[in-house]
Amino acid sequence: MADLALAVDIGGTKMAAGLVALDGTLVHRTMQPTPASAGPDDVERLWETLAGTVDGVAAQVGPGDRLVVCGTGCGGPMSPGGDEVSPLNIEGWRSFPLRSRLAALTGLPTFVDNDAKALALGEGWVGAAAGCDDYIAMVVSTGVGGGIVVDGRLLNGRLGNAGHVGHIVVVPDGRACACGGRGCLEAEASGTALAALTGQPARLASAAWVARTGMLVGRAIAAVAVLLDLSLAVVSGSVALGFGAPFFAAAQEEMDELCRIAFARGARIEPGGLGDAGPLVGAARLGLCGVGMAA
Repeated sequence: MADLALAVDIGGTKMAAGLVALDGTLVHRTMQPTPASAGPDDVERLWETLAGTVDGVAAQVGPGDRLVVCGTGCGGPMSPGGDEVSPLNIEGWRSFPLRSRLAALTGLPTFVDNDAKALALGEGWVGAAAGCDDYIAMVVSTGVGGGIVVDGRLLNGRLGNAGHVGHIVVVPDGRACACGGRGCLEAEASGTALAALTGQPARLASAAWVARTGMLVGRAIAAVAVLLDLSLAVVSGSVALGFGAPFFAAAQEEMDELCRIAFARGARIEPGGLGDAGPLVGAARLGLCGVGMAA
């Protein structure tokens, strides 16, 4: 008999669920596109899509295997513990009671946190940050998020929203951001921003746009590295990983230019080690930590 974590990842583009073994192996997953949403009338339609995704993967639990926890990563902001979520890239959910709805659906101990914070846990568990006690993990995808580990501990902040690197201003007086600010990294370098800026999907961005995106991500990471004395940034997400080496080279060049103070020199950016499995592996780690089963 194998114990498994039920992992859930909720983003602006897709909703995914998976089964993750206690050694970090993703053994099964399923996903559906996130329905377009514009307001409160879409609340239940969004939930029904998520519930169907979760039910679908739960049905894949083998005979004799056992689900022990539900761990969930979701875009923020959110209230402490993910009791209510208001992801900026899902307009239909504002103060949505995600944790209680998932707990009722699954019957499992349920833990919810920011999706990028969950990714940080996964990358430190079996990914590119394994063995490192001080790093930032980022997602550059539909939106931009981050999770920060210092002295081996995931930073939560006053309301659990620490790590929102997507809302560091990287272009003064730049584009309006969904958060209400201007020039945020998310407003300038996310997949959504690139589509608006270029008039085509991010995956079709020219070399110049790839370089600009990498440069802006490097600018944000440099600020965090200097502020928190970090030497490693692990970056995943469809935009970052899809752009590949030119993106990472541009980000590293900008970091090298800005990280001049002695303790920050040599700070580096690396692709996430878990690829597109990272969000689900991280969500599983979040849940296992919550029930004290994290080895």
